[in-house]
Amino acid sequence: MPKIALVTADAARARDEDLEPLLAACAGAGLDAEVVSWNAHNTDLSDFALAVLRSPWDYAEQLPEFLAWCERSAEQTTLLNPLDVVRWNTDKHYLVDLARSGVACVRSTFVEPGQHADGGVTAFLGEHASAAEFVVKPAVGAGSRGARRFARAESVEAIAHAHALLQASRSALVQPYLANVDRRGETALMFFDGAYSHAIRKGPLLPLGGAATDGLFAPEAITPREPSAPERALAEAVVAAVGARFPQFAPLAYIRVDLLLDENDLPCVLELELVEPSLFFDHRPRSADRFAQVLAARAAVEWRGIQRA
Repeated sequence: MPKIALVTADAARARDEDLEPLLAACAGAGLDAEVVSWNAHNTDLSDFALAVLRSPWDYAEQLPEFLAWCERSAEQTTLLNPLDVVRWNTDKHYLVDLARSGVACVRSTFVEPGQHADGGVTAFLGEHASAAEFVVKPAVGAGSRGARRFARAESVEAIAHAHALLQASRSALVQPYLANVDRRGETALMFFDGAYSHAIRKGPLLPLGGAATDGLFAPEAITPREPSAPERALAEAVVAAVGARFPQFAPLAYIRVDLLLDENDLPCVLELELVEPSLFFDHRPRSADRFAQVLAARAAVEWRGIQRA
């Protein structure tokens, strides 16, 4: 049986609700799947056909170490998603690239280490006069850690939060808080091997004036959802844009596109998850089986190469 590694983190192993259904689906697809923590010492993946990044949710606070681990792993086996994709998607500056390619994204302003937090936040507020509320979060982040929501009148607190990120050598991302999220939540669409699988609704996560979560991820309210035609079309445009950026890897084994509705009720991209997304298998029957079949097809090719070697 082809061996594959499902990559998690020590802190996430017991909290990833996708792992159990995926392990069962992999067994049904003829795969010998093993859960591996990326931060376990001296992990050798040479005997695995694939290393599938699933829940390394603590990477944001140790990005250089995580990318170094991914680089070593990519030398030992086939990494999914591939290393170049991981490097690009672990920093939300990718939103600039998506917007330049014509994809509708939540408007984003970055404040970089070495710049002044007060100037960056003040400039954002001047450019977005209609934004009653806004969000400040790290450009490298996961699970809503470090993300905070502010009213315009709380600019002093927002500047302090951005300053703390910059002092820690982290870029700060400032975005308008789209009021539709309180009514409609987020829509996350999952694609396996370039094909749409299913979608979920994620409830609003950031309380106004609340502290940033200090857990592995902020608590989420998840329900199944059928995306609207415009949401589906935008998500498919994102998949096409990713394929155009990484044609050597297209289609990617998995993509999750997180969308919000803007002030005109039009969808826009909040995040693009290509490294460690929850795929919410429990909210769509047989979705884990579909993903396992994608992995099985890819593993069979790589496994034959290992056996020949």
